[in-house]
Amino acid sequence: MAQTQSKLVLPAVMRERTIKGVISELTTLYLQNRTRISRAVYITLFVALINRVRHAIAEQKAASVREAAQRAERKGTTSGTEEQDSATKKKKKVELNREFFRSLLRLLKIVIPGWRSKETRLLISHSFFLVLRTLISLKVAAMDGAIVKALVKGNGREFLMRIVWWMLIAVPATFTNSMLSYHQAELSLRYRTRLTHFIHDKYLSQLTFYGISALDDRIKNPDQLIAVDVAKFSNSLAELYSNLAKPLLDMTIYTASLSKSVGGEGVVFMSLLVQLSAHLMRALTPPFGKYVADEARLEGEFRFQHSRLIDHAEEVALYAGHEAEKDTLDKGYFTLIKHVNYILRRRFYHGFMEDFVIKYFWGALGLLLCSVPVFVKIPGQVAMNMGDRTETFVTNRRMLLSASDAFGRIMFSYREIMELAGYTSRVASLLEVMDDIQAGHFEKKLVSSSGTEDNEAVLKGRGKVVESKDIEFIDVPIISPNGDVLVKALSFSLKQGDHLLVVGPNGCGKSSLFRILGGLWPVYGGTVYKPPFSDIFYIPQRPYLSRGSLRQQIIYPDGIRTMRAKGVTDADLMSILRILNLENLLELYPEGWDAEAEWRDVLSGGLQQRVAMARLFYHRPRYAILDECTSSVTLDTEKVMYDNAKALGITLMTVSHRRSLWKYHSKILQFDGQGKYVFTRLDAEKRMVLEDEKEDLEVQLRQVPEIERRIEELSQL
Repeated sequence: MAQTQSKLVLPAVMRERTIKGVISELTTLYLQNRTRISRAVYITLFVALINRVRHAIAEQKAASVREAAQRAERKGTTSGTEEQDSATKKKKKVELNREFFRSLLRLLKIVIPGWRSKETRLLISHSFFLVLRTLISLKVAAMDGAIVKALVKGNGREFLMRIVWWMLIAVPATFTNSMLSYHQAELSLRYRTRLTHFIHDKYLSQLTFYGISALDDRIKNPDQLIAVDVAKFSNSLAELYSNLAKPLLDMTIYTASLSKSVGGEGVVFMSLLVQLSAHLMRALTPPFGKYVADEARLEGEFRFQHSRLIDHAEEVALYAGHEAEKDTLDKGYFTLIKHVNYILRRRFYHGFMEDFVIKYFWGALGLLLCSVPVFVKIPGQVAMNMGDRTETFVTNRRMLLSASDAFGRIMFSYREIMELAGYTSRVASLLEVMDDIQAGHFEKKLVSSSGTEDNEAVLKGRGKVVESKDIEFIDVPIISPNGDVLVKALSFSLKQGDHLLVVGPNGCGKSSLFRILGGLWPVYGGTVYKPPFSDIFYIPQRPYLSRGSLRQQIIYPDGIRTMRAKGVTDADLMSILRILNLENLLELYPEGWDAEAEWRDVLSGGLQQRVAMARLFYHRPRYAILDECTSSVTLDTEKVMYDNAKALGITLMTVSHRRSLWKYHSKILQFDGQGKYVFTRLDAEKRMVLEDEKEDLEVQLRQVPEIERRIEELSQL
């Protein structure tokens, strides 16, 4: 029995010795060729990196060619078809693709305009402190190991000296940390300043602000994009540089230092495991960039609903619509909170996975790596005692923790990059829409009463605008905001001094006509001869009163310097106020011309219309568009307004239904609301007689049924 057991044990021992022998031989062979194998691994990794970069560049070039072809195709499309296509177009998915990098590169060129800019100097200074912080961290790691070594050796004098040096190095370390925080905040502020100025220049030029709200519906809330999303983008971009550049630098330096201590093989092997787990985490990471973009959009819509309620508070109150508005606001808030809760749940599961992998799985790998110098004999390593091994382990452990923290921040930065992608997408979309509007390209979903298919030929075309002294329309179609063709071909001419009265039912094209004259509306066909924008002044029924002093209400949009440059004084403004019986406004405020108030609330409707007319007298344009601008003043004040405007040589174009204004005009453009119009000379007295006769006949016609009924009653007697 014993002999049988010995026969069974012997082969097992031989197999174990054989395996140990093979492992020993392989280890010896590896150590003999360690340098060659390491070089081969490093060269392979380098070649793989070069090949990956080459493929990325080739894909980027191909994407640029496709985008250029798409832009050329889009320029050839019409506004009508674009509006219909935009309704079916899928929402952009926010992700790290070529579109993101192209948009980010465009924004970077705006926030960092050149190598000599202040932003570049700040980035260089910031980078210097990042490098300095990493070098200080290396020194601190070595000092930690030396402190523990002195503690293990029981050398109190050396231990105290190490503590003193450790406290001294804390001074530049804390200063460096403070400078990093300062640079990050300053970069964020400068990025926002550059981007805000750039957007303001585009937004407030070529009437882009009007086109975004009236002619295009891709941007629902430009105020939030400019005021909130630009700030978030700037802050995210500044944070990303610190949160990405420093971890990359730390990983590079710490990995090189660890390779010298534990050997490059362990670092490469651990890096491969880390890369595999990182790819797995990335595949399981939700699209936080899209979530952030959607959250910002919902926040903007919720804010817009509140702003809309404030703007239309009176109408809602008169309709007793507070319950309906409350339902709308609650629905908007519920949609927002539902989305936020969804993001929180996704972040909970993602954070659980991320913390486990980064803190514990990678931490266990790090402990194995730090133990290599203790349990494995590395070629070229001298024999170490207990204190040396302790110092090496503590130093390596400190560097490994810093490297793991750096890699963890890189992994966490992927989520930050996705958030940056969301802000980049929204800000870049604003810039793209503004570029399109300035190029005459609009996208708006039309709700035409007759269907935009019938009007496609008209909406497809573009007319010609020629600067001229007089006004002339030649076969110009008049289009409503929802795509209806109100007048297929409008033709009329108006010389300076020919005062025009425009009449017609609501929705017949009066406002669209004046929007074309003011340069707000595109010309869809024909030819428009009109003076430059500065020669046409528009006064609506409810004039716009800006924030500022009383003087600024009269000279708007001019400033005080422009007023002085024109040679106009406060005495000249006072003479204008006397004409309109407004001089008492100065007496109401001790500050006089410099008095500031919320003029829209302080002044009544009639006073606002008189202030708007004073503004017209100050500017003295060649043409003035008066849209029911005397509806709240008396006939005597109306006479003063029109007589003085004509005396100043201003050609008047009036939209009004008041008969009292007929006598101030020599031409009339009358729309019938059915696509037809009449342009002729206006004889106010003759038209008044005919209008009175018409009203008398209408009264008599309304009496006919009553007369017929009475005759029938009498005939039955």
